[in-house]
Amino acid sequence: MEHYQEAVNELKAIVDKYSNIVFFGGAGVSTESGIPDFRSVDGLYHQQYDYPPETILSHTFYRRNPKEFFRFYRNKMLFLDASPNAAHRKLAELEARGKLKAVITQNIDGLHQAAGSKTVLELHGCVLRNYCEKCGQFHDVQYIRNSADVPKCEKCGGFVKPDVVLYEEGLDSRTMTDAIRFIHDAQVLIIGGTSLAVYPAAGLIDYFKGDKLVVINKAPTPRDSHADLLIQAPIGEVFSQL
Repeated sequence: MEHYQEAVNELKAIVDKYSNIVFFGGAGVSTESGIPDFRSVDGLYHQQYDYPPETILSHTFYRRNPKEFFRFYRNKMLFLDASPNAAHRKLAELEARGKLKAVITQNIDGLHQAAGSKTVLELHGCVLRNYCEKCGQFHDVQYIRNSADVPKCEKCGGFVKPDVVLYEEGLDSRTMTDAIRFIHDAQVLIIGGTSLAVYPAAGLIDYFKGDKLVVINKAPTPRDSHADLLIQAPIGEVFSQL
């Protein structure tokens, strides 16, 4: 406990000292808002679905079996009652204070923006945005949740696809370019709530050339040995003490 408090104090000192901080986060930031990591196997899959989540959330599966895709998607990917937690709120506050330059997230729930963050780079898209594949018409998330089977565009009848990056799909090149620039220029990079297992997103860390690399995650990550400060604890708990 003493070592943990020392680490939190060191993080406070880093945040106080630097004014170009970038945060790179993953599922662990959202789980504290009650949004489960879809990769965690919870028995429900075995009862309700014939395929693992990585298969269902692939581009190929979406094309071949959109009805089953949306059954899973509505049940396991939409958590519209979730609220920002201490980590989301602290990051928004640090941005408002001029400390934090960008949040780069692998999450698709929009909670960073809900907390007030302005510069948010969503590597894997967001469930709140949905577009007709035929005419491009925007549809909100309630349209997806309330539609039956495969959502169709009210304007032209085309399929409405969530603006999320599925397995087998490439990440948005503009978002990637911006993320690389923010990470490369940062004095401090805080990695939080991610195991750094998903590529190409995890590879962005290689572009960091700054002073302090901070890793905050409950489980070990491949970058622990490179970190100037390592805190193995829930991200919200740590940030609530800053």
